[in-house]
Order: sequence, then structure tokens, then C-alpha cells
Amino acid sequence: MASGVSAGRDPYDEEAAARRPLEFDGRDAASSSSDHRPGNVMPRYQVGSTKGDTSSRYAEGSRSLSTDDMRKSKPGSRYYTAFGVDLSPDNMAVAIVYFVQGVLGLARLAVSFYLKDNLHLDPAETAVVSGFSSLPWLIKPLYGFISDSIPLFGYRRRSYLFLSGLLGALSWSLMATVVSSKYSAASSILLGSLSVAFSDVVVDSMVVERARGESQSTSGSLQSLCWGSSAFGGIVSAYFSGSFVDTYGVRFVFGVTAFLPLMTSAVAVLVNEHRIPPGERTILLSGSGYLESSKQHVRQLWTSVKQPNIFLPTLFIFLWQATPQSDSAMFFFITNKLGFTPEFLGRVKLVTSIASLLGVGLYNYFLKEIPLRKIFLVTTIIGSALGMTQVLLVTGLNRQFGISDEWFSIGDSLIITVLGQASFMPVLVLAAKLCPPGMEATLFATLMSISNAGSVTGSLVGAGLTRVFGVTRDSFGNLPLLIVVCNLSSLLPLPLLGLLPEESGGTDNGEMKHN
Repeated sequence: MASGVSAGRDPYDEEAAARRPLEFDGRDAASSSSDHRPGNVMPRYQVGSTKGDTSSRYAEGSRSLSTDDMRKSKPGSRYYTAFGVDLSPDNMAVAIVYFVQGVLGLARLAVSFYLKDNLHLDPAETAVVSGFSSLPWLIKPLYGFISDSIPLFGYRRRSYLFLSGLLGALSWSLMATVVSSKYSAASSILLGSLSVAFSDVVVDSMVVERARGESQSTSGSLQSLCWGSSAFGGIVSAYFSGSFVDTYGVRFVFGVTAFLPLMTSAVAVLVNEHRIPPGERTILLSGSGYLESSKQHVRQLWTSVKQPNIFLPTLFIFLWQATPQSDSAMFFFITNKLGFTPEFLGRVKLVTSIASLLGVGLYNYFLKEIPLRKIFLVTTIIGSALGMTQVLLVTGLNRQFGISDEWFSIGDSLIITVLGQASFMPVLVLAAKLCPPGMEATLFATLMSISNAGSVTGSLVGAGLTRVFGVTRDSFGNLPLLIVVCNLSSLLPLPLLGLLPEESGGTDNGEMKHN
């Protein structure tokens, strides 16, 4: 989707990520999440805000975890539940990893201001750096293959989660100390994206194993737990992301953020996984046998992906994500032209983090039984229309209605983020339900990588349009036209809605069908 609706895991936060926030965790957040992821949902007026993968990655529900959402499950169960999901140690590990992706948003504004003010990049360059740093989210199948096929220290899940956390801590430490150019900054952000993307693949494989064969409603509850956790992390870090930049500077924020990925390393012990005996590990990694196993894995992946019931929905998701965005240009406008401070943008981020949680709740309680085609159709049309409201802010028309720039930005971001998150949740549910048994990590990673590739494509196309329309760090004359073009482009994939499965909320994988 275009800049009107930004949701999903940030490439640094949770799959754009895809959505493409300038941070290490989507969610797209992500920015969400992405992968978003993609990646979390990012504040609307921030560099590299994501659509949904990604990452970005980054994502969030109708309220924080209350006693209604988190309660003792049915009699006989030893665990409490959240969003209808048992909080077993495995599920807690997944939730905490997603929480880390959200809380990494602490440095999101710091990265945005660092690229703009310290490195003096223009909007188009900033979008390119964001797209480059999202590259690790495009090869997630490789991480899935490594995790599934190569046990490290006897574990397929625990060991990779542990090392991913260490890698993330290293990347933020570099940002806090030695990074001083756009190339070193892009490389460090790339390293952080790799950390989050790899851990994301590991926990996603655990989610997919639980979602396989379940109804759309149950799968939606699992995704709601994941993204609700990411949203909660975003809320925890939201306000301080701006006030810390104002008070202590970007380097301090990077240094504090370096400690957060270590939570991913710590929760690896919660994963319920049996250690593979050394003898079996030797057999798995032995010469010709390992090579033949790898070839068979690739053949299975290709056989699965080329099936129409997987390929056609994936094609739609790519095109849906690949429409251009104007987020980088908007960030420069609201900071250079309107004078929004980091502290105020931190408040906006707090509002959008809560709004993302509302979006998860909206989907979990009201939309997860609705057919996917209808959700995509309605949310895309409404999102495109609401995205046009940015024109009011750019032209100053909001002030003629007696609405200040600050209040308009907060209200506009809140509404758009709720809709954006609700529209991205079906992407995750659909991807999880398309995965056949036996290769969950690899195929789910492949599907989300394709989604993230669409997000990166949209980011780069948006950067190209920003340069074509002559929008720079000081010139915003054509910004309204850029916004209109980006939002109208989000409607282009709608004629291809027939590529999505025709199903009702209660059907499972075997009952999905295509036109």
C-alpha cells in the first residue's frame, strides 16, 4: 500500500517492514514489521515508515493486555492465555522476541535524525539507505533453510536466537561509537536488520507450526499475540525515543538500544527443543548426504511456491506492497518546514504505538472472520482516501479549519495507523496458512521475503518519484503532487483481488479455493 496506510513488521523490526522504518527491528515497524517486518507500525510522519513485512518488520490491538485478554485458560490448562493463546514457555519466547522488535523502536527517531542532521542526507538518499538496509529481509528463506537444516550446538532454534541477539547488540554498539558516514551507517543498519530478520524467521517457524491446519480465526489469534507483543514493546519505548534524542543525543540512544537485543539471547532457553545428539548432527552435515538434502529442500520449496494456490496470492501481496511511498519526504517536511522536535515526534510515536495495538484488536475481535478479499478491498480504498489528508497538512489547509499542525498530525497518524495495522494482519495470516507441513520456516520466510521485496520496491520507487518531483530537504513545492500519486497508486493492485483465496473465516487450509 502507499504511504496512506503504513503497517506491518519493520525490516529492522518486524518484516516491512517490511514496512521500512529506519531502525533495526520490522515489524514495517516496522515498523513495523515489516518484515514489515517488514517489518512494526511506524509513526506516519517519520522516515521510512512501512507498509506492512517486513518486517516492519512492527504492530498492535484494541487495548493493552487486560484481565480479559490475559486470563487463565480453560480448566485443566497450566497456562494463562493472551488473545486466546496459551502462554506456554514456547509462546512466551515468541512473544518476547516480538516485544524486542517493538522496543527497538527506541532508536527509530534517533536513526532518522542522525541520517538527516548528522549525515545531511536528502529525502531520496534517506529512502535509498532504508531500502538497502532492508536487504536481509529479502533472503529470509536462506535463514529458514539454515535453521531447519544446520543445527548449531545441537539446536535448530535456541542457538540461532542466542546469536541473533548478540549480533543486534553489536550493530547498535557500532552505531553508538564508530559510525560516521552514510556507508558505515547503512552497513550497521544492515547488520541490525540481519539480526532481527534471522530471529524473526526462527520464531515465525514456531508460529507456523502452531497455525498449520487451524482456522483463519485461530491463526489470527496467534498473529495477534505476536504483533500485540510488538505493539506493547513499541508503547514502552515510544515517548522516550524522542525525549532521549532531545536531552542526550543520538549516540546515547544508540548505546542504550544496544542492550535490548540481549533479551532475545536470554529467552532462547525458553524454547522447548531437544538437543540433537552429536552423531545425528554429523550425519545431517556429512558431505554428499547434506548436499543431497539441500538440493531436495530447494526442489520442495520450488514445487510449493509454483503451485497456483501459493504463487497467485503471493504475487498479489508483492504488488500490494510495491506501490510507492512519500514517507521520507514527509519526515523532512514536518521537521525542516514545520519544526516538529524529536520530543514531539516521540509523542506521536506513542500515539501510533497505541493505535497499532488498537489495529491488532480491531482485526482480532472484528475482522478475522471476514474473507480476505473483502478486508483488502475495503482497507485499501479507505486507506488511499485517508492518505490524501497529508495534502491538508502540507498546504496548511488544516489551520484554516482551526486545527494546529501538531494536533492534526496526531489525529491523522492515529486513524491511519489503526487502519494500516488491521489491513496488514491478513497478510501474515494468509502467509502462515499457505505453508504445507514439513517446511514451515523456509516457505513462510520465502513468502514474507517476497512481501518485503515488494516493500523495498515501493520504497525505491518512492525515492525515484521524490527526486523526479524535485522534493529535497528544503524544497517541498511538489510534495502535494507526490502524496496524491503515491496514494492513488495503492489502488492499482485491486483488480487482481481474484488472485486471493476465496474463503470464510472458519475454513482451514484444505478448504481454500481460488477463482
